[in-house]
Amino acid sequence: MNPASIVKLMSAKNRFSNHHPKFEAFLKSVFSRKLEEGTVIEITVTRPGESPVTSNLRVLESDLELLEELKELMK
Repeated sequence: MNPASIVKLMSAKNRFSNHHPKFEAFLKSVFSRKLEEGTVIEITVTRPGESPVTSNLRVLESDLELLEELKELMK
């Protein structure tokens, strides 16, 4: 990833964190411990006037590296 992309990504992350501090606190709480294989992550999206859509995934061993990288981006 080039330096300009990193700066742009960090700026967007900071804006998001400022607008959604409770969500950032939630993520920090979840990622305060290492996620383990078998952990279930579930997300629900509810658009105005529509029914919620929910999906989940069970974390695989092969997912752990990506999740650790995402955790580092949150710092």
